[in-house]
Amino acid sequence: MKTLYLDCGMGAAGDMLTSALLEIIPDADSFLRELNEIGIPNVKFVKENAVKCGITGTHMSVYVDGIEEDEDMHSHDDCDHDHSHDHHHEHSHDNHDHDHYHEHSHDDHDHDHHHEHSHDHTHGAHSHSHSSMADIEHIVRDHLKINARVAEKVLEVYRIIAEAESSVHGVPVTDIHFHEVGTMDAVADITAVCMLLDKISPDKIVASPIHVGSGQVKCAHGILPVPAPATAHILSGVPIYGGSVKGELCTPTGAAILKCFVDEFGDMPVMKTDKIGYGMGKKDFERANCVRAILGNTSDDTDEIIELACNLDDVTAESIGFAMDMLLQNGAKDVFTTNIGMKKSRPGIMLSVLCDARDRELMRELIFRHTTTLGIREYGYKRYTLSREIVSEDTIYGKIRKKISTGYGVTREKYEYDDLANIANENGISIDDVLKELRKNKNE
Repeated sequence: MKTLYLDCGMGAAGDMLTSALLEIIPDADSFLRELNEIGIPNVKFVKENAVKCGITGTHMSVYVDGIEEDEDMHSHDDCDHDHSHDHHHEHSHDNHDHDHYHEHSHDDHDHDHHHEHSHDHTHGAHSHSHSSMADIEHIVRDHLKINARVAEKVLEVYRIIAEAESSVHGVPVTDIHFHEVGTMDAVADITAVCMLLDKISPDKIVASPIHVGSGQVKCAHGILPVPAPATAHILSGVPIYGGSVKGELCTPTGAAILKCFVDEFGDMPVMKTDKIGYGMGKKDFERANCVRAILGNTSDDTDEIIELACNLDDVTAESIGFAMDMLLQNGAKDVFTTNIGMKKSRPGIMLSVLCDARDRELMRELIFRHTTTLGIREYGYKRYTLSREIVSEDTIYGKIRKKISTGYGVTREKYEYDDLANIANENGISIDDVLKELRKNKNE
């Protein structure tokens, strides 16, 4: 099983995750060109070599209107909610090249520089403004040249951040306006990571427990503990720890990306390593300030999945069919129904959904939205799978995709149904006829 392991021993930020993943794809320069052509307004990505504690890695810089968003401009929504729009704040950061900005003082270092910004402000030609979820969705769906899978993941990361901000500030998600994560450099970080993971397409993502740092951060509302409130909310249910490093090591953006994509948190699994990437932050610590990404194959093709199930006795067949379609389109591994007997001798249907643990919240939301159930049960399972790959085969009908599955002493091959159906329709024959011709041609 193709497995990606993320070592977050020095936390995580959007630029660091981008840089680490960039190092493990085959052609980083080609991807960088693609990234710079997707249409993020006024943004340019620049890849740079970086060295931390003798380790060579990559740092990805993001320039907006020609100005790099460096750590001295970054801040957290936790310390400055958007509703008054006329206040400003200061916030100290001891981390990497943190995702975003406003006003900060660096009290924990020997720096005496100070940056002060108001909410609708500029750095020369570089304007910063507030963005709602609707604004972000408009940018992602209508302006970026990315596929639908990537667009949905970008928005999923933003929804995680918006829900955290909503909880922290006690306002509806629709009233949240992003300072830190609503600007173009954050759109750039999140989109880059989502594109890279779509390109790498690991079967499973595992991450170490996350080092969040220690100490406090200072803002206009007072002194806040590390991790900052939004980050702490996002990482609820995720194993985290502090330590001797003073400062904030995990940003809300980094936390949300991990929460969205990681299937399992824990020790590195037994795996045969193919590629290792180091994504560097800008600051220097006694420890190498980086995220390490390790891509390889686990020796045991098992994974953890969950089953969500509910009993229904008051929905139409059409409604159940539509719900099944919605669940499958949004990432369910399988959806099926079982005839059951219910209370008061009523015949009913049990709807079962198999999905990755990371998708449970989305699947629960879809089940409640598209069925009449009042409750959902959840079960956890270990799943044993064959390793699968899709190859393209030249045939008398042109190229046809074929799925090859191997493992446990078994090899299976099967043509993709959609390709067979298209050929059958174009030639006015049955799928069985297509298969007969393919076998006949292969034997000749």
